[in-house]
Amino acid sequence: MKRWLALLLLLFAALPAVQAQGGRGFWHQEWDVEKGDSIPLVHILPVYVFSRPVDLRRYRRLVEAVKKVYPVAKIARARMEEMEEELRRLPTKKAQRAYIKQVYHQIKEEYTPVLKHMTRTQGRVLLKLIDRETEYTAYEVLREFRGGFVAGFWQGVSRIFGQNLKSQYDKEGEDRMIEQIVIYYEAGLLR
Repeated sequence: MKRWLALLLLLFAALPAVQAQGGRGFWHQEWDVEKGDSIPLVHILPVYVFSRPVDLRRYRRLVEAVKKVYPVAKIARARMEEMEEELRRLPTKKAQRAYIKQVYHQIKEEYTPVLKHMTRTQGRVLLKLIDRETEYTAYEVLREFRGGFVAGFWQGVSRIFGQNLKSQYDKEGEDRMIEQIVIYYEAGLLR
């Protein structure tokens, strides 16, 4: 009898925390009133079911990649917005080039150690998420800020290693799983 009482107390103590998070199994809940009756509308998160263990491992690797590189992509968006604003403010092309060179060296110094320790999967996901966040592919960003020759050179190097700087983010197509993981990450549903 004491075990059941302790179990019930533990359950009631944990219940408010689960309700505060919105539950782990659903996204959010709404209420609809029809003819005086309140009807709950629960938006359930999709659950991926994998038939092979290797697919589950790939999904987990993708989740870890998104968790690692999504903050970098958000920082890239913020930096790019700052750069565009500053470039509009600068009066001459010479001042703009000097500013771009300065920012390039800052970014290179700050993020080279981070990028060196990324896996290929993380690099591929980073390219996709940069396109998602900035609405420019990595190739377009390089071409705009560093020139066509530099962008072409790095595109060639990336193709040698099986990547593509021109890859675009398609949230409805091939990148829908990444989009779902990003939504989970932003909602705080990933640990």
